[in-house]
Amino acid sequence: MTKIKSLDDLRKMKEKLQSSVHLRENGERCDQLVQIRVAMATCGIAAGGKEVLSALVDQLDRRNIEAVVTQTGCMGYCYAEPTIEVTLPGSDPVVFGEVTTDKAAEIVDRYVARGELLPGIIPVNYEVVDKD
Repeated sequence: MTKIKSLDDLRKMKEKLQSSVHLRENGERCDQLVQIRVAMATCGIAAGGKEVLSALVDQLDRRNIEAVVTQTGCMGYCYAEPTIEVTLPGSDPVVFGEVTTDKAAEIVDRYVARGELLPGIIPVNYEVVDKD
């Protein structure tokens, strides 16, 4: 934990925490924002999910990209943890596997900001039973 030595240190910490909370609490207009879910079941946490979640929040904040970042339970891809699901507004969700902190930065830079697909996508392996 960072030691606070001055009022300026406290203000900087407050700003950083407020921006983190803001990224996580955009739920009211989530259909208009990028949505990112980080698998945080036991296997996801053990594989580095907490670090990936922090890296995603940091990268989104650095680029001023409004998003909803949440934790979720098991996605069923234990072999590919840490996994994240990214949903761009108006698009189907995409699941990325074996996400590191560096890969998280690349996903934000290339997929979230520019819409470019990149390696590491876990293909959809099911069909919806009740199609409209």
